[in-house]
Order: sequence, then structure tokens, then C-alpha cells
Amino acid sequence: MKDQNYHVLIADDHAIVRYGTSFVIKDLLPTGTIREANNFHQALKLLDTNRFDLMVLDINIPGGNNLQMIDVIKLRQPHVKILIFSGYDEQVYALRYLQAGADGYVVKQASEAELRMAIQTLQNNDKYISHSVRQHLLNNMSHKKVISHNPLATLSNREMEIMQQLVMGAAVAEIGATLGLQISTVSTYKSRIFEKLNVSNVVDLVEKVRLYDPSVTSHE
Repeated sequence: MKDQNYHVLIADDHAIVRYGTSFVIKDLLPTGTIREANNFHQALKLLDTNRFDLMVLDINIPGGNNLQMIDVIKLRQPHVKILIFSGYDEQVYALRYLQAGADGYVVKQASEAELRMAIQTLQNNDKYISHSVRQHLLNNMSHKKVISHNPLATLSNREMEIMQQLVMGAAVAEIGATLGLQISTVSTYKSRIFEKLNVSNVVDLVEKVRLYDPSVTSHE
């Protein structure tokens, strides 16, 4: 495999994760080049000044943490392959990010072999999802009515983005500024989230989210 001109950007705020990911990539692509960013703003600066073939992106990265990151990246480099590498539950988030334009999704609890397989899959211009997510999709297709055991799956993409901000302690006005929404719109989404998850305040929301996806309420 020709890799001397293959350029990779790893965007993650944890140095140990960047180190481990770099180790795997260097073994796969000995003569490729790797750049690193510890926040989304730094990643965008690198995207503005360098061409990349692959971007390994953490969802919960400072300055990002929403689906809009994919559009922002693709506007700068439409052909870059984006591999989401996250601690967030793949059953809830993988399809959302793939539908938003990402090319693959791997959880940080995955084995080194799976990370290698994901990178190689993207190099071959294919999409990557894990066997468990693929099986989940097939199971859903085989039933006309699917009852999700995880209430987070009932949230829309926008509701999921706002929920993530709420559990991280962001105020309604701050969320509106981050996502480019009116305060009243954020408040409406907040009410819908509370209704869907059957909670009455942010404290209850955090507890409910922690129950079904602890990674959302903790730093990866």
C-alpha cells in the first residue's frame, strides 16, 4: 500500500489517546504523516493549512461536541475521510454521525484490531461500522415495530446535541450561541427533551443520561 503521501489528523483532547492512535497508524502507514490537535479550533487551523486524507475525530472535543463538526470539516476538505473515535455509545450515536457525513465510527473501548480495520476500511473508500451496530440495524429491519430500550435513541439529532450541552452544564443562552439558535428555540427543544426522557430538571436529566450512557456525563 502506498502511504508516503497519506496524511492523518488526530483530533482528541487526551494526549494518551492521541499517542495510542498514532502508534497504530504509524504501524499501518510507516511513511505517512500524522498531525495532532487537542481541540476543535486547533484542528480547523490545521485543516486550513494542510491537506489530510484521514481525520480521527473525538466527539467530545473542546470547541466541538456536535454534529455540525462534520459539515464544518467537509466544507474545508470535502474529500477527507472522517473516523469518529469516541467513548459515546455507538448504538445511539454511530448512525447519527454517519448520516451527518462521517465515514466511520469506532468506540474507544474497541480493540486495536478493530481500530486498524476501521482505518483500512476508510482507506479503501468504504464506510465502517462495527459488527454490533450492523447487527442492530439488521434486527431493526426485520421488525416493523422496533421498541428501543434506550430512551436516548428517541431524541432527534438536534435534541441529542442540546441534551449533550445541558448535561455538561451549559445554559440555554450559551447553547443558543454555540449552535446558532434562538433562546426560545433552545427552550422548546429543552422541553421536548425533558418530556421524551420523562425528567423535570437538569439534575434528573443528568441522572437519566448517566444511567443509559455514562460516557456523556464524563470526560473521555
